[in-house]
Amino acid sequence: MAGRTYRRWRLAPLAPLVLALAACADKAPLDTLEPQGPEAQTIDKLVDPVFAIAGVVFVLVQLGVLAVAWKYRKRKDDDDSLPPQIHGSIKLELGWTILPALLLAGVGGASVLTILDLDDRPAGAQEVTVIGQQWWWEYRYDVDGDGEDDIVTANDLVIPAGEPITLSITSRDVIHSFWIPALNGKRDAVPGREHPLLIQADEPGVYRGQCTEFCGLSHGFMGMRVVALAPADYDEWEANQQEGAAVPDDELAAAGMEQFRTTCSQCHLVQGEGGNEDLFEGAALVSGAAPNLTHFASRGVFAGAIFDLWVDQDGNGEVDLAERGEQLNVSALEAWLRNPPAEKPMYPQGSRGMPNLNLTDEQIDALVAYLETLE
Repeated sequence: MAGRTYRRWRLAPLAPLVLALAACADKAPLDTLEPQGPEAQTIDKLVDPVFAIAGVVFVLVQLGVLAVAWKYRKRKDDDDSLPPQIHGSIKLELGWTILPALLLAGVGGASVLTILDLDDRPAGAQEVTVIGQQWWWEYRYDVDGDGEDDIVTANDLVIPAGEPITLSITSRDVIHSFWIPALNGKRDAVPGREHPLLIQADEPGVYRGQCTEFCGLSHGFMGMRVVALAPADYDEWEANQQEGAAVPDDELAAAGMEQFRTTCSQCHLVQGEGGNEDLFEGAALVSGAAPNLTHFASRGVFAGAIFDLWVDQDGNGEVDLAERGEQLNVSALEAWLRNPPAEKPMYPQGSRGMPNLNLTDEQIDALVAYLETLE
């Protein structure tokens, strides 16, 4: 037993190496050190020198500890007398009081200036209301500024690249926290309050995020994405989102629409032609607890952004903008419809989360065909 214990401890020096290698991820979508927008770059300009200062202080302290430990180590001829004491040295005590105070004052001043800079929101920026709930994110766009929501979508926050977007963040149930590390810092979503946040993506692309405030059973499965489109593509997306869902011509999709009417429309809203009327006349009052599915197939993810809606064509582990709409991820969508609680932890039926509706394979096939038409 003692021999095995000794062999285990011999591996202890490998622990820092293992941790260092674990930090060298090739694909790290939540990397805070790769800013992709002005706000994230502002934060990065503060973080880099603070980390540098902390690193220098760490090295100096460790060197000092090692030097003292080595110089005053126990020797064979040690008479157990105490080394010279420095208590009461005015120069030393002033030095290690004033120097840290100056460092903290500098870091504190830079932090305050950075916060003020991040709170400077440009006039005329597109505004989007972000609503967190267990366990997904809803986005509401007032395109024409009349106080009415013109676009209601979920999971994918679509924005034009190169343009500032002002978010107004709130919650419908408990406290959540909105965080897209490549674009800005975290901002809490609190029921009854609205917290502003400015984001901007320099280039078109997909930027992932994660709820960072524990909010219940599926907190770890409450992802989010910002999809930045080229301005022309965004204008096309915006116009399409304001249109209603058409009645499908395909026989299987039409059967799926009827299945949706009987099993899904009590919670999920699909708006018809013109984008105003509830196509199924039933979900409007309760649809706040479930995503609006009018343009479900125009999104890239579903189920709180934990599943890709489209197949990764090039196998790089990420469905990019070019791959969206190419091939539906039928297997993931079927698994979700067959038994949602098995794919994502839910509270008991009647509370939060999508229940198991005990759908047959034929019903699932029809629903998948219909959902694919909701572009």
